[in-house]
Amino acid sequence: MKFNIRGENIEVTGAMREYVEKKISKLERYFDTPPTSDVHVNLSVYNDEQRIEVTIPMTDLLLRAEEEHIDLYAAIDLVVDKLERQIRKYKTKVNRKFRQEGSPKHVFAELEKEASAVATETDDIEIVRTKRFNLKPMDSEEAVLQMDMLGHAFFVFTNAVSGDTNVVYRRKDGKYGLIEPNS
Repeated sequence: MKFNIRGENIEVTGAMREYVEKKISKLERYFDTPPTSDVHVNLSVYNDEQRIEVTIPMTDLLLRAEEEHIDLYAAIDLVVDKLERQIRKYKTKVNRKFRQEGSPKHVFAELEKEASAVATETDDIEIVRTKRFNLKPMDSEEAVLQMDMLGHAFFVFTNAVSGDTNVVYRRKDGKYGLIEPNS
């Protein structure tokens, strides 16, 4: 793993960098071959709250977690715990799917490519950010898994069966919904 650690309103010391690398490197034990992806870590301080955001884009998966705490080292520990839970959940889901279907299946995930922030005003509606990503074919279960791992309230994907663009979302009651176009 290659680390890209930066700080906002905080200077990243050698001790901080070493601690982050040591803790996040422990995630490698969950993989057969160590991931070769970049690890993007953003450390920030706002009003006595230490915040850490970690993004690890991989081929089949995008791991992302963030935590706030009064102590930066505690926040680092919490974010690593959150990433471990995401990996375990992902691996359990993939293994269950493999056993249910009886044949290997590749799990696709979106790799977000952030476009530069674009501000457009149209009748008092302001778009402050634009994201572009490839829609990967997957089923709704895989899309829900990706949405949960990203911590988003919705997820856009291409339905592997119908080829249509679908949206899964988290409902207020905690369950999930699926939006499909009329045929």
